[in-house]
Amino acid sequence: MAAMEAAADAVLAAAIRAFCGPVAVFIQIQGCLICLTLGLGWAVAAFVRKKEIRRMRRRIVDGNSFAFLCDDIGELEHSVQEKLPRVSVIMPLKGFGEHNLQNWRTQITSLYGGPLEFLFVVESKDDPAYHAVSRLIAEYKDKLEAKVVVAGFSTTCSQKIHNQLIGVEKMHKDSKYVLFLDDDVRLHPGTIGALTKEMEKNPEIFIQTGYPLDLPSGSLGSYCIYEYHMPCSIGFATGGKTFFLWGGCMMMHADDFRQDLYGVVSGLRDGGYSDDMTLAAIAGQHKRLISSPPVAVFPHPLASDLSFSRYWNYLRKQTFVLESYVSKVNWMMNRALFASHCYLSWGFVWPYIMALVHVVAALRAPYSEIVKDASKSSCGLKLVCCLLICTLTELVSMWNLTKVEIQLCNMLSPQGPKVSLGSYNWGLVFIAVLVDNFLYPISAFRSHFSQSINWSGIRYHLKDGKINKIDRENKLKYTDLGGKHLYGKRTYPSKTSLLGYLSRTLAQWHQPKKYDV
Repeated sequence: MAAMEAAADAVLAAAIRAFCGPVAVFIQIQGCLICLTLGLGWAVAAFVRKKEIRRMRRRIVDGNSFAFLCDDIGELEHSVQEKLPRVSVIMPLKGFGEHNLQNWRTQITSLYGGPLEFLFVVESKDDPAYHAVSRLIAEYKDKLEAKVVVAGFSTTCSQKIHNQLIGVEKMHKDSKYVLFLDDDVRLHPGTIGALTKEMEKNPEIFIQTGYPLDLPSGSLGSYCIYEYHMPCSIGFATGGKTFFLWGGCMMMHADDFRQDLYGVVSGLRDGGYSDDMTLAAIAGQHKRLISSPPVAVFPHPLASDLSFSRYWNYLRKQTFVLESYVSKVNWMMNRALFASHCYLSWGFVWPYIMALVHVVAALRAPYSEIVKDASKSSCGLKLVCCLLICTLTELVSMWNLTKVEIQLCNMLSPQGPKVSLGSYNWGLVFIAVLVDNFLYPISAFRSHFSQSINWSGIRYHLKDGKINKIDRENKLKYTDLGGKHLYGKRTYPSKTSLLGYLSRTLAQWHQPKKYDV
């Protein structure tokens, strides 16, 4: 036993000396800088969102009680509303989960005053989403223009892209804009109007986008999803021009699809796996503008039973995106993202591993001379203190941005269920930060060497950056961050009270309940 302790102490002393060498110190300082950079980015993003909150509050003080809908209450006049362009909202659906009904209601009860149609697109009538959304549309049949479209199975691209393109084919011939939404997006009443207004104001905008605010359900997997999305939120909080694009909310010119401008249709249809990465690559190649208005942030409740394995599958899907591309330039950019993200992820994690060794050494030093001598001549605890300060700065900045985005979401949906910061467990957030950054490179390398992914019961195989084979395995019972049921016994959700939105009055929204299909 004594011999084992002596050996362990010798290893610990050697680790202390190694972790205080020039390269190790550089790695630890680099980790501190990564923390501070993230903290700064979240602080800037919070400033942009906070500025929008202050603008809305000023408008309310000035007498505009509909500040969540428009800047000037005069925009609600009939003479202005009747001139608004037609918008087609296309939602590719797959499966049915606990939050879907609430999300769909926020989409179809938009307070956009212009002509508006909703196209819910499923792959087949056997999809549980078909029956659920058909029942929902029946509740609102006299109050909105909506229909369910059966797209059939994809053969040359991902099922989501296939559904989107079929929706584009079926949209109204007079639609000026098309808005693609994921079925887990919870819209605000004025979202469609705000996006359309920006498109009308600046015709140079190629794509208008937004980003979700994850609402963790309490599991480690849900916090890992939240942590994964938070760094990306920096790029969407510019209040205007951005290089980032989220496929969950994309508004584009309908004619771009009718004319296949820049190959948007063919680029997606012919082997496309990721809608947002493909369109972002096209926008970058042709120097077209992507914009994200400050009000385009959406509550995104995660499944209450989001397991760690489902998080891992989601991470695999996200890293697999970097293996798809539409051009040589797109391939080079993806490889750069692959390398930089992997380097920064492990560059973030390694300092914590080293800090743990320094802390263990400090606790062991009183009982071991060899460890004590090694600790005396090291700068380990100073580096630990530096990392601790930088970590707290980062977490406080993340907390602040989350708080600001929650305030903004609550103001943009005044009659909706209130989002609360109190449900966040910041101890789990810190653990998720380490877990997610440790696993990202592993997932990225696995995606690179496998060149295939199973998502929603469908396995996609890539060749030269494009889908060249699709296998429908149908092995998964659940998928997605919302915990959607893909197959199984088919029942129907009970009817809930109708909303009075479309009569220009806001009815009380109810918290979603779990529904099974």
